Amino acid sequence: MDSPLRTFLILAAIVSFASFLFAGWLYSWVKSRHSSNKRIAQVGKLITAGANTFLKREYIMLSKFAGVAAALILVFLPRPIWLGEPLDNVMMALAYIAGAAFSAAAGKIGIQIATIANMKTAEAAKEGIQPSFMAGFRGGAVMGMAVVGSSLLGVTLVYVLTGSHSSLLGFSFGASSLALFAKAGGGIFTKTADISADLVGKVELGIPEDDPRNPAVIADNVGDNVGDVAGMGADLFDSNVASMVAALVMAGSLDKLMGGKMNTAMVFAYTAIGLLSSIIGVATARIGRGGDPTKALNSSTYVTTSVFGALTALATWAFGFEWRVWGASAVGLIVGVIIGITSDYFTNDTKSPVKMVAKASESGPAFTILSGISYGLVSALPAMIGIAISALVAYKLCDPLGPGYAMFGISMAAVGMLSIVGMIISNDAYGPIVDNARGLAEIGNLGEDVLATTDELDSAGNTVKAITKGFAIGAAGLTVIALLGAFISEVNIAASELGVAGIVGFDVMNPLVFFGMLVGAAVPPLFSAMLMLGVNRNAQRMVAEIHRQFNTIVGLKEGKPGVEPEYDRCIVIATEGAIKELIPAGLVAILLTIAVGFIGGVQAIGGYLTGNIVSGLLFALFMSNSGGLWDNSKKFVESGNHGGKGSPAHKAAVVGDTVGDPFKDTAGPSINTQITVISLVSSIMATLFLTLSLF
Repeated sequence: MDSPLRTFLILAAIVSFASFLFAGWLYSWVKSRHSSNKRIAQVGKLITAGANTFLKREYIMLSKFAGVAAALILVFLPRPIWLGEPLDNVMMALAYIAGAAFSAAAGKIGIQIATIANMKTAEAAKEGIQPSFMAGFRGGAVMGMAVVGSSLLGVTLVYVLTGSHSSLLGFSFGASSLALFAKAGGGIFTKTADISADLVGKVELGIPEDDPRNPAVIADNVGDNVGDVAGMGADLFDSNVASMVAALVMAGSLDKLMGGKMNTAMVFAYTAIGLLSSIIGVATARIGRGGDPTKALNSSTYVTTSVFGALTALATWAFGFEWRVWGASAVGLIVGVIIGITSDYFTNDTKSPVKMVAKASESGPAFTILSGISYGLVSALPAMIGIAISALVAYKLCDPLGPGYAMFGISMAAVGMLSIVGMIISNDAYGPIVDNARGLAEIGNLGEDVLATTDELDSAGNTVKAITKGFAIGAAGLTVIALLGAFISEVNIAASELGVAGIVGFDVMNPLVFFGMLVGAAVPPLFSAMLMLGVNRNAQRMVAEIHRQFNTIVGLKEGKPGVEPEYDRCIVIATEGAIKELIPAGLVAILLTIAVGFIGGVQAIGGYLTGNIVSGLLFALFMSNSGGLWDNSKKFVESGNHGGKGSPAHKAAVVGDTVGDPFKDTAGPSINTQITVISLVSSIMATLFLTLSLF
């Protein structure tokens, strides 16, 4: 093993363990915050129990799916066990199980800290915005550090133990497949409860968002944890692993041609430095007593970005890495920040799009929906251009280095964009933590001053969540372009072993490629529709249950002392519905990929992946930004604009937010995972598609 590679493998392990230690310290710090409100403690226990119950049932079902998938991998992949090396199949199956287990752990860690941080953040708001912000942010940072540390350590261990591209792809597929279903299931749960609580509580009865009389209010708070924390943790774990694996697959191919291990060493160097930069960024996060939480979150991101750029430049100089590849990673990182800024423009309640949608709400919900969809569609353009420019610049920048380096440059742009993912997850998890804290503050009757503080924190959380989702989608875009390169590499390796012609690219005039492209482009809207219909069906059942309770429990609607709703009934409805709905959409996407591969072979799969990438990125950006825009438009009206709470504009804005909920928290963020999953399915089945296609 080359000395630079050994150095950075050791560094990756050390930084991973450092992130675990830092996460442990953050966990202890959050847990040690003062909390004494008995009502908040009681509700917090209900939320924790509901989240853990859902996660347990979801993971039991997903473990069965993972067991079946691992068995199929053992028998058929990377090639049928009776034709190839049985040890390769065993290693890929074990790597798949490890990836799924690591991804599941990411979700569990998020739930563990978030359910504690919710309560601590709510009570800290009594002391002011600064202590409340720090409790929420450091709670989110526990997951950021633990998730990225485990993804870096997992990939490092698989590489050291196997040195096999197939095993790395298997590990990434395990992480991606579990993340796909975890994000879908959590998204269906959270939006079932959120929509039902809003429609009956705010629109029909005119009661506050987190009024304890509402039977769905606890399920709503549980949903924030299982969807926005556990689901997003698994999602970003998957994205980070996929970007590393795509880069390592291409680095390995280049190293075989060039000799040595410098390209592989560079991947581990940059990813380890990225996690170290995130640790520094989280450690330096601060806010003044009357400070702006959005500014504090963004400044921490800029610190992380600057540290990463400086340290990777130093490593490139010290170890003789290619400066052009460093430039590609820098381009990816800069474009990631720009995509985040454009998402902020379309979703921040201080910017004109949110204000225009809020004003349109005065004319009724139809205009809320029309204006929100329009701005959401417009918002996709700058991000799509950014992804295209970063891919083009990275390609052209690295192309002069020799064959294969152009696609490696794109993969390193994805690594650069995801280099600060530890900070991104920290910011993202902050959002649902402060959202829950706001609900707990209302349930615990902590007063209007505390609610004003938590509202300000929540507004910042919504804005930053939109930025992080844009960032994650952009990174997924570059990652899957890199995975397309990894697919070509896997096909060509198999072709050389079988003595048949390989592939260089995909001609869209080839009918097989065009066939695959059309089918691939249709998958993201189908996938989105299946998830949102799942939310729709489940929410209708919960709305009926809420009506039943208000109509049959005497004194509930009036809020008589001692009268409590049956919170458990709504949690059960959300859980059972999500478990029932989470598998079909993901399974359809995977089965369609396999069908296209066996019908049209590797050429059809090339077109299929291309169509899926373009369509998927467009839908993901549109839905994520539209949903964030509607959410903050509602909050803008609730802050006293255009008639404030209870006004016609408010009711219209709530309808917009209700439509946006499954857009931004169920379908939108699940699409980038869906793209990654089918890209990995294509790569690990490349040999089968090359040899066993109908045409």
